[in-house]
Amino acid sequence: MILSKENLKNINGKNVNIPSADLLELPEKVIQFGTGVLLRGLPDYFIDKANRKGIFNGRVLVVKSTSRGGADAFSKQDNLYTLCVKGIEDGANVEENTINSSISRVLSASQDWDEILKAAHNPEMKVVISNTTEVGIVMSEDKITDAPPQSYPGKLLAFLHERYQAFNGSEESGMVIVPTELISDNADKLKEILLKLSVQNKLSWDFEQWLKTANHFCKTLVDRIVPGKLPADEQKKIESDLGYTDELMIMAEPFRLWAIESANPKVKDILSFEQADKGIFIVPSINKFKELKLRLLNGTHTLSCGLAILSGFNTVKEAMANEVFATYVSNLMRQEIAHSLENDDITYQDAVEFASSVIDRFSNPFLEHQWQAITLNFTSKMQMRNMPLIRKYYSQKNEVPPLIALGLAAYIIFMNTTKDGEEYVANVSGKTYPVQDEFAEILYNYWQNPETAIDNILGDRRLWDKNLNNYPGFNQAIKNYVDLLQNTGAIETLSNLHLERTI
Repeated sequence: MILSKENLKNINGKNVNIPSADLLELPEKVIQFGTGVLLRGLPDYFIDKANRKGIFNGRVLVVKSTSRGGADAFSKQDNLYTLCVKGIEDGANVEENTINSSISRVLSASQDWDEILKAAHNPEMKVVISNTTEVGIVMSEDKITDAPPQSYPGKLLAFLHERYQAFNGSEESGMVIVPTELISDNADKLKEILLKLSVQNKLSWDFEQWLKTANHFCKTLVDRIVPGKLPADEQKKIESDLGYTDELMIMAEPFRLWAIESANPKVKDILSFEQADKGIFIVPSINKFKELKLRLLNGTHTLSCGLAILSGFNTVKEAMANEVFATYVSNLMRQEIAHSLENDDITYQDAVEFASSVIDRFSNPFLEHQWQAITLNFTSKMQMRNMPLIRKYYSQKNEVPPLIALGLAAYIIFMNTTKDGEEYVANVSGKTYPVQDEFAEILYNYWQNPETAIDNILGDRRLWDKNLNNYPGFNQAIKNYVDLLQNTGAIETLSNLHLERTI
């Protein structure tokens, strides 16, 4: 039995949350550009949850923007799909299956452009959501008279211009535009491109003013791991448990974050689905969330990566299953990174709470996150994510942050590479790891003289924008840790720190 509207009545709701019939009749309030798993696992998840609580009461018209394939799978299943949430939340195991009914239609931009433009005439259509990958928000030579325009901004501009004409440029017809592309200042860049395209297409001054003043462009930060399709054997088992097949079934971790930047009460009113879940925030500035994610999630990954590989762990979940390693990670975040983040916007408690969610995410037994993947651009990640933490720690205490220093020492050992033709390779305990790092050659050359390697690496401003040897005691701490890691071993070194689990 395939998942469909007709077959919902035949599905046993014991192992899956089934939508009620009224949810399938809600009006379209959102146009979404993209069918990707992040959109279905995050914004569409929130909208579905809000609808079930009687809060938002609107569904999503999805525009399939790519030329590959059509909307057949969605059509076949009446746009229903199962979201399997699997992982750890607040220290407890979570496994929940929900049939998401937030999508009303999926239209192909290349085949259904007239129908998409027709949706611009819907007065209840108030929200634009997109995730067209990092290269989606780009300037092009698009003509909005094309059917459809090639780029996402071109399509959006054509839709908005259609809406402007349909409602005679009324203030009320403006939309809340919420891009989720993972680029900094995503909404600002999208708005700038739309205005340039408007000039390029010789659209009226009045339209440009409506675009600027009646529409609300909201910068966002999204964070949820949505691996997408489950492994074949696992999907087969879930389908057997649920009693139906689902070609669109996807998996997501329990953690979810959607921070939307706006101080306008109208935006908050239109995006009422915020009320449905603790993972959505509509706030005057999203910088707090960006900083927490960058330092505690990304920064901890980077500082832990070298140590994990030196310890013989292949995946993040494998490392976190080791009590000694997990204790290092929790102490690193709580004792050093969290204190370094304190400012007017971020309290220590904010940082500790976010750190607790990071521990849950790292420990998720259903995710296979390879440490080797995290070594990509290892040096630039270390510089961007963690050097500000060292500066802040010294400004507060004027002493070595020992756990950060240990993570940096492990990175330095990992980057003692050999050359294989034009490629650089890290060699750890008989295993080899290809190194893709723009600074690999510099580090390789420094390691040709082990006596001076650490001094030169720490002192190179090309790597760190600062001479790290100038921090009191830092050089000697790194040398001591490198010696311990090389001669005692990573796990033994961590064990000898005598840390206590704090999260």
